[in-house]
Amino acid sequence: MRAWRIREHGGPEVLRLEDLPVPDPGAGEVRVRVDAVGLNHLDLWVRRGVPTHAFPLPVTPGCEIAGRIDAAGRGVSRKADERVLLAPGIGCGGCIPCRRDREHLCASYGILGESRDGGCAEYVVVPERQLMAFPDNLGAEEAAALPLVLLTAWHMLVDRARVRPGDWVLIRAGASGVSTLAIQIAKLWGARVIATVTAESKAPAVAVLGADHVVSLAGRELRDEVRRLTRRRGVDIVMDHVGAPTLRDSMSCLDAGGRLVTCGATAGAEVAIDLRHVFFKNLSLLGSTMGGRGELEEALEHVREGRLRPVVDRVFPMEDLASAHRHLEDRRAVGKVVLRGFRS
Repeated sequence: MRAWRIREHGGPEVLRLEDLPVPDPGAGEVRVRVDAVGLNHLDLWVRRGVPTHAFPLPVTPGCEIAGRIDAAGRGVSRKADERVLLAPGIGCGGCIPCRRDREHLCASYGILGESRDGGCAEYVVVPERQLMAFPDNLGAEEAAALPLVLLTAWHMLVDRARVRPGDWVLIRAGASGVSTLAIQIAKLWGARVIATVTAESKAPAVAVLGADHVVSLAGRELRDEVRRLTRRRGVDIVMDHVGAPTLRDSMSCLDAGGRLVTCGATAGAEVAIDLRHVFFKNLSLLGSTMGGRGELEEALEHVREGRLRPVVDRVFPMEDLASAHRHLEDRRAVGKVVLRGFRS
């Protein structure tokens, strides 16, 4: 089979298209023919490398996978050619967090395409428990735009920040994949949403998703704009996955008792904060990574009912993975960058 491999870290030029043996599923595993893969900043980090983390190179990237069952291992009774969506996170399946649907807290938790081979290939083998029912109201490319970002946004707002009807929610980088879903989730829960964009050209597409206010950061002080929109109150929740350049500014937008939830640091990880601001205003700083399988199933039910929808910016052929990486890195996208499976 054809598969993209990362053997050393670097720019898009380190992505190598190789011929590998078609993997055989073991006991309790299935082989999936890949129809589409969603790209994330995780793919960029795996390719570039992270100083504090060792990736198991060589690795095939790609964690958001839609496809069809091709073969089943011993003990698995699934229909061939059944359409499936794959849960991107994998725990051990037996520890206490895994048994409590908190596998993202499992000591051995990993993500497809990051800690084991992912979907940028013709086939991928996964444990049967990773299979999820395919949303029949979507095509493969739309479905592949969902698993990681939908789970991330749902866990951040619903589980960690406990969004409530009437809350004011500030969502940073509103045109990103995770934020386009977060806007919809916040509105689903009856919140009022302020979304930020770095370019005015992205504002109309973000507004269509349901944001009550879209703030272009060009030449504006965000705190002043938030205070104006909330009648000097501030927001109850800030969702920030940008990191160092935005975190302090995000905190300044919170009302007393507000919650800031972060799932990433795409633009920098180290930030200095004034703790007096945290404890005098009774603020909560919440970390969030992935979420439980049950949360993803709950969120996908809203997708099937049409209350949440993926936002796809552009679809690239799998053969042109390097161009897809460059498009994502250039931060021009509104929503997700998706790869269409290899042509036969």
